[in-house]
Amino acid sequence: MKKTGVRYIVYSSLIAAVYAALTLAFEPLSYGIMQVRFSEALSVLPYFTGTAVPGLFIGCLIANLLGTNGLIDVIVGSLATLISALIARRIKNRWLVMLPSVAVNAVMVGAELYFVFERVYSMPYCMLFVGAGQLIACYGLGIPLMLLLDRYKNRLFPEGLR
Repeated sequence: MKKTGVRYIVYSSLIAAVYAALTLAFEPLSYGIMQVRFSEALSVLPYFTGTAVPGLFIGCLIANLLGTNGLIDVIVGSLATLISALIARRIKNRWLVMLPSVAVNAVMVGAELYFVFERVYSMPYCMLFVGAGQLIACYGLGIPLMLLLDRYKNRLFPEGLR
């Protein structure tokens, strides 16, 4: 199946919609120094399908456009998600696939928040707290999601979308 096919676009769009909806539904937890975006559990999806890369990026872009951290978060946060998803797509170990999301977001979003909050907190502090939130979301919620998806992957992700 071509990557420009209708199914590819539909899967990417669904992932984007779920990511944005989860982020906005839990808005108080999704933004700020200590953020736990439940939507980051979806960072397991690049392990299963390439449609997750644009889906996660667009979902994050939408959530950040509608969120509370401003334009810099739209750029930096969305790029962090894109970079994480691209790296995760290449990882074959299912237990490590969420690690890029934790590391890249901790560094990029942590640095961003250091400047957004006008250096009230130290940069390592910002990175530590963003990384901790990512660990909770990616591993605490992502592992159960991965185990569930792994069970039904042949039905959920047709051969052409892997």
